[in-house]
Amino acid sequence: MIVRSSVVAGRARRRPLVPTLGILALSALLLSGCSIGGDAPASPKPSASTEAPTEPAVLIPGGSAEENLPFFDQVNRATLAANPEALGREIIDGLVAAGFDKSTMQVGSDTTTLGRPVDALEFAVRWGDQCLLGQNGPTVGGYHSTVSPALNSGGCLVGSTRPIDW
Repeated sequence: MIVRSSVVAGRARRRPLVPTLGILALSALLLSGCSIGGDAPASPKPSASTEAPTEPAVLIPGGSAEENLPFFDQVNRATLAANPEALGREIIDGLVAAGFDKSTMQVGSDTTTLGRPVDALEFAVRWGDQCLLGQNGPTVGGYHSTVSPALNSGGCLVGSTRPIDW
């Protein structure tokens, strides 16, 4: 048993610590908002935003990269839904078909230097002084995107990219 000591009238007195721990545990339970017994809280009702269909995103030629990210995502998700194994060419072709300018795009290699499939494909569209960056692959948990400033080199992707000459 765990005990604690206190001095009372010059004599050491030992008291069990267990009741004190029980009081602390009960206090923590009550302070955390838990209750013993009683009704369970009602489940939340879905919000109107989850019930209403969302409008499809559109390309905004004069807009910012942030404003065009939803459209970039929509196009890439549609390409990947049609072909979960889509490689660089399919991704780029989907973006071009949606209205993005091919001359502003970069894409990484589909294979490693050993000829194996890459763990994650990276691709980008330069949009003014920013970049729409996309990545897809099993080791990164599927599709992800972000907006980032363009590199000083003028490109969007660090490292080797392959020509988009088709």
